[in-house]
Amino acid sequence: MPAFQDGQKETEIPLGEVLQTDVLVVGSGPAGGSAALFLAELGIPTILISKYRWTANTPRAHITNQRTMEIMRDMGIEDIVQAEATEHMLCGDTVFCTSIAGDEIGRILTWGTHPARAADHLLASPSSMCDIPQTYLEPILVTAATKRGTHARFSTEYVSHVQDADGVTATVRDRLTGASYQIRAKYMLGADGARSIIQQELQLPMEGKMDIAGSMNITFKADLAAHVGHRPSVLYWVIQPGANIGGIGAGLVRMVRPWNEWLVVWGFDISQPPPVLDDAAAVQIVRNLVGIPDLEVEITGKSLWGNNECFATHLQKGRVFALGDAIHRHPPSNGLGSNTSIQDSYNLCWKIASVLRGEADPSLLETYSQERAPVARQIVTRANKSAREFIHLFQALGIKPGMSSEDMAKEIEERKAPTAAGAKKRADLVTAMDQKNYEFNAHGVEMGQFYTSDAIISDGTKPVNDRDPELYYKPSTSPGARLPHAWVGTHLKKASTLDKAPYTAWTVITGTTGAKWAEAAAAASSKLGVKVKSVVIGPAQDAEDLYYDWAKLREVDEDGVVLVRPDKHIAWRSKNMPADPEAELVAALSKVLGRKV
Repeated sequence: MPAFQDGQKETEIPLGEVLQTDVLVVGSGPAGGSAALFLAELGIPTILISKYRWTANTPRAHITNQRTMEIMRDMGIEDIVQAEATEHMLCGDTVFCTSIAGDEIGRILTWGTHPARAADHLLASPSSMCDIPQTYLEPILVTAATKRGTHARFSTEYVSHVQDADGVTATVRDRLTGASYQIRAKYMLGADGARSIIQQELQLPMEGKMDIAGSMNITFKADLAAHVGHRPSVLYWVIQPGANIGGIGAGLVRMVRPWNEWLVVWGFDISQPPPVLDDAAAVQIVRNLVGIPDLEVEITGKSLWGNNECFATHLQKGRVFALGDAIHRHPPSNGLGSNTSIQDSYNLCWKIASVLRGEADPSLLETYSQERAPVARQIVTRANKSAREFIHLFQALGIKPGMSSEDMAKEIEERKAPTAAGAKKRADLVTAMDQKNYEFNAHGVEMGQFYTSDAIISDGTKPVNDRDPELYYKPSTSPGARLPHAWVGTHLKKASTLDKAPYTAWTVITGTTGAKWAEAAAAASSKLGVKVKSVVIGPAQDAEDLYYDWAKLREVDEDGVVLVRPDKHIAWRSKNMPADPEAELVAALSKVLGRKV
């Protein structure tokens, strides 16, 4: 069977066992596991492989924002995720201190737990953010995917691939037997992490740098309830002499499970040889950051890693796509990593399904890069900027790189003084702590992703936000925006507008005087062979506008319409009823799908 890879001569694929599938997913992390789930939900034959024997064994990612929880809701597993997670209200009393048991510098109400920001969260989404370590989330995703039809093969290592005009042939190796075999797929998804082999093979254009700073993770067990239970949070930031942020130590003691499972993040100078991190060293670091010299500590894991500032500007080559950490690599600031990875998959998988079913032209797949590459740039930039913004806190306290612990303690202590210098530090701390909202309360970054692509028919508008667009989300039905949440339903049951637009269909939403759009949706569905669902919102219709919120959010007349993609972004809208709604809808849907009218 002849096959080729860009930049290589035509080769012969060796004969032997060849498994057949529509999509091969490489990697079982948040990007790969969710991709397998989404494809299975859409009925697409999929094989998922991972070189590991099971899912993540360390609790790396954890913050799970509202947009991701909406996606879990769409997949019918929101309750399962929440049951394994730490609830929202235990997430947000983020503390800055000299040690857990030591001097507290201040707190910030984070992740929407401030009363004012809680209102923003409640208005924006039917779903609540939560904290679920990667060790708990990945099995949920993979289990749900396999139950719906994905074939998962663990201890199976990706080796290489070749492409031809009709598909991709990947060579993989069974790590138990050492035997190699091939998997033939129509498309392949490279969700193989920050050291992605697939991304390197594709030679996707990347901007930025890898390993710009050194960090270590130490997981441990210790009962810290007496020190943190009254100020519950997932993050406790400790300022001590060190070298991880701007040459100053800002360690993180992160709750994994309240209040006896933890993860420490501590920095080291990446320009020097890596430190020796044995159990004795790990225990000492933990005791230093907790501030209890004789703390009973059980070390459960330790690793060294590099902070990155790197993203891809194009995300595919031919029939192979990269997603997740393969295309956006950054520090954990803002908690954007796994969320963005899952949302990459959510964007891509319905498009692949549409092409495989013959509903869309393959050109639709190019919109994955058009839409998600700007998001990769945004979140890498935001996460690294947030990490660097610690410098404002250090400056407010008067601490500098290379300070001894004694000098650092003296500078921090001065904030208590009834002097002009003390007053200045207190005033500067107010400003510096406000700046950290960009790391811990960037609701606009989390929820406000706006797409511009060939899969969006712009009407020249964008969401108009009179507040900071990084901190605050602005709902809009401008084409490219996410469908706004509003409660609709009947006197017996309520649902979100997002619930009315499932991943398995396109959805048109209109009002009572726009009932002809429902007829147009049925006609468009029949004519194009695409599932198009209609929702008429009004008294005695498909759903009632229970709080009259949808009328304020829809930004079209009652007889207008919004066309919602499977991933809940607005593809097109009509402000009012045209002379021929069927023709308008067919033309819009055809254009978005890359089909000739």
